[in-house]
Amino acid sequence: MACSRAIASDPSLLQDVCVADKTSPVLVNGFACKDTKDVAAEDFFFSGLHKVGNTSNKQGSAVTAANVAQIPGLNTMGISLARIDYAPNGMNPPHTHPRATEILTVLKGSLFVGFVTSNPNNTLISKVLNEGDVFVFPKGLVHFQFNYGTGNAVALAALSSQNPGVITIGNTVFGSKPSISNNILAKAFQVNAATVDLIQAQF
Repeated sequence: MACSRAIASDPSLLQDVCVADKTSPVLVNGFACKDTKDVAAEDFFFSGLHKVGNTSNKQGSAVTAANVAQIPGLNTMGISLARIDYAPNGMNPPHTHPRATEILTVLKGSLFVGFVTSNPNNTLISKVLNEGDVFVFPKGLVHFQFNYGTGNAVALAALSSQNPGVITIGNTVFGSKPSISNNILAKAFQVNAATVDLIQAQF
């Protein structure tokens, strides 16, 4: 009787740097590497996380990303950052990162945060965080943050991917193009089609 076992993870770096060449026509899982003779300090630099995000939107939050799109030198490094600003009662709505675990640190204010475990239990794991507190959101699980305080709040999120991706549940389910048909959503959420229409209109 034969048995085999495989362990998979992101590959280790095979060179010092692989700065993303966003002009390359080569399609790879990530970005092709820029010629090392063209690598410069600016490829590893981003200035913007000190700026307050514009929270005057329906959610009352703003995410300022610092991933491979902003910092080409992050290519193949497996990390990224984001600043999240929250107005009073603002939230980063339920979402997932399909390619990353997230660790969040509250820099200012107070947040109610949580994630939900997968089927069949769908258990909410939640906590109120204050300045200096840290919370981890496991890779792929639906999670959220809500400004629990009366003033503005700010958090810094570190993610275990150069390009973690984000799937915002409401936008994905009710704002897809083309739309998911009403009868499917009505059955999935156990509501009538008119309720689905009302929700879809918000997106």
